[in-house]
Amino acid sequence: MQQDIRDYHDSLSAEDKEICDVLAGEILRALPDAQYKIWHRHPVWFLDGNPIVGYHKLKDCVRLLFWSGQSFHEAGLHKEGSFKAAEARYTSAEQISKDDLTRWLKKSKDIQWDYKNIVKRKGLLERLR
Repeated sequence: MQQDIRDYHDSLSAEDKEICDVLAGEILRALPDAQYKIWHRHPVWFLDGNPIVGYHKLKDCVRLLFWSGQSFHEAGLHKEGSFKAAEARYTSAEQISKDDLTRWLKKSKDIQWDYKNIVKRKGLLERLR
């Protein structure tokens, strides 16, 4: 894992760090070809420059966000925002279902909306896959 992601994790409480360590480990395993970095102050993974998945600490939980997650049609993911994003929230690492996470990460490769060009398209999203 890159140092900037480790630094992000190290800035968290022990419980939140544990959640993020589990999420990062599973994401790195499932998306070995993805680029990842701190983006807008949070860890985010990209495929071909398009944001796919990331997580960040909110006041009372850690939020896992899939940019195209609404198109996954998964009961464990909840609509977030006005585009195609969906989220799951965790307050402990034990709440993370690795089976669900593995399935969602597979879908994140197969189902993508083009967030990379959303500004160029003046807020309109086009499906890539």
